[in-house]
Amino acid sequence: MRRWRDEDREPFAAVNADPEVMRHFPAPMARADSDAFVERIETGFDRYGYGLWALEILGTGEFIGYTGVQWVGFEAHFTPALEIGWRLAYKAWGHGYATEAAREALRVAFEAGVPEVVAFTVPANTRSRAVMRRLGMTRNPADDFGHPRLPEGHPLRRHVLYRVGPTEGPTR
Repeated sequence: MRRWRDEDREPFAAVNADPEVMRHFPAPMARADSDAFVERIETGFDRYGYGLWALEILGTGEFIGYTGVQWVGFEAHFTPALEIGWRLAYKAWGHGYATEAAREALRVAFEAGVPEVVAFTVPANTRSRAVMRRLGMTRNPADDFGHPRLPEGHPLRRHVLYRVGPTEGPTR
């Protein structure tokens, strides 16, 4: 986990343009949108001292995506809240990278005094939900919500919400 570099932008744009990686998002991202996302990530680091870290494979330095925490950018029944998230290149799936890095991101968040971290996704995103459970996050179905940035009736509007505090899960 590290801060972003200019050379990360091209492989990150490829990750964001991959239909399989973006299956549970409204659409793949164009290069300009991906680059703007990196700018927002870096602004968050400058403001808070933490954020969505670029991930690379130890030993090779190959960029594979991101994992980290950011403040939820919309209003919902659980906000304000710090969200943990990850997005990895398809070839990096299934190797434990998201879970390993997310544990470290949770440690940083809790050391900064954050009382709780949330994660959310669409119900069909079983891979991300499995990572959430491995992190010790729990779900109360009463917390599930309609994503406010997606219109009523959109197939990805419904989201499940998971939570974890500093004394829960494997980050103890």
